[in-house]
Amino acid sequence: MKYNKPHEVPTPEDISFFRSKIIRWFIRHQRNYPWRKTKNPFKILIAEIMLRRTKADQVKCVYKQLFTRYPDVEAVIKANKKKLEKILYPLGLKWRIPTFSTVAKAIKEKYNNKVPKTREELKSLPGVGDYVAGAVLSIAYNKKAWIVDSNIVRLFRRYFGIETSKEGRRDKHVIEIAKIYATVKNPRKANLAILDFTALVCVPRIPHCDKCPLVKKCYYASH
Repeated sequence: MKYNKPHEVPTPEDISFFRSKIIRWFIRHQRNYPWRKTKNPFKILIAEIMLRRTKADQVKCVYKQLFTRYPDVEAVIKANKKKLEKILYPLGLKWRIPTFSTVAKAIKEKYNNKVPKTREELKSLPGVGDYVAGAVLSIAYNKKAWIVDSNIVRLFRRYFGIETSKEGRRDKHVIEIAKIYATVKNPRKANLAILDFTALVCVPRIPHCDKCPLVKKCYYASH
């Protein structure tokens, strides 16, 4: 599959086919993480902040420890700074640690302890950008919210044969593909599926094309 114009958006039918194959794959191969077993928006938000630039397996133990000791917004706000730092230390990126307290305070002060349900309100919170906002909306609230990270950009580029900028995540045609992809009855499942697919099949250096259900129509695989 190759689009004549480098920034052309694939047809809704092509995106629908792409999505259905990934979701079908996901039903059999999905990863098991504790933040996927909850619909609690605050826990999902904190998990997504933890997952930035960090492998999911690293986050797993930290997530359990954090919410065993500090189960909600108020508890995180009141947490002892040093104890919180000790729990979060294995994640690295020390600059990120204060975000957990400040985002909890913002949720309490601006939104009465409730995680907001719009992209713009979520993005007003400390440490929350488009990706985290979209992940919370789709995973916690099952809203038709798009998500784009570098892995998703790579998958779109390979499969559809489109061109992207170096950043990719902010390209209009990439975001448009992600928006159409998320327009489905169960966006939560669809977005989790594409995250797992890029982590396990369409990986950065050498993709596992032999395990890929999309290989027959993939531009990358045919060149």
